[in-house]
Amino acid sequence: MTADTVLDVRDVDGEPFGDIVAALDDLEDGATLELVNSFEPVPLYDVLADRGFEYDSEHVADDEWHVHVSHG
Repeated sequence: MTADTVLDVRDVDGEPFGDIVAALDDLEDGATLELVNSFEPVPLYDVLADRGFEYDSEHVADDEWHVHVSHG
């Protein structure tokens, strides 16, 4: 799956939640965001669902997860 925007939060200093929310706010209808993280961001799933986003998670390496996010 090719995403319109990729956000690698492994590069963010400190708590990445603000960066993630900003990327979600900027996500246009029909566009997808690929979130790259060093762990499965389980707490984020409820936030995504509450905001009407769909997501699919993929464990691609020992310390790398990709979460593909789109509008529901």
